[in-house]
Amino acid sequence: MPPAIAAHPVNAAVQAVKPVKRVSSAGLMDGGRELEIEHGGRVYRLRITQLNKLILTA
Repeated sequence: MPPAIAAHPVNAAVQAVKPVKRVSSAGLMDGGRELEIEHGGRVYRLRITQLNKLILTA
């Protein structure tokens, strides 16, 4: 018999989750094919490939 799972009341603050922000790649790239993103002291490069895919590299 599997162990019983205790039910915990859900915190109201956890339920009030913000929706995920969506941006278009065209708006983000601003007419270019490559941009740099600084995060946590590192620089990442986001680029659009010849096959129109997005690649993020460190």
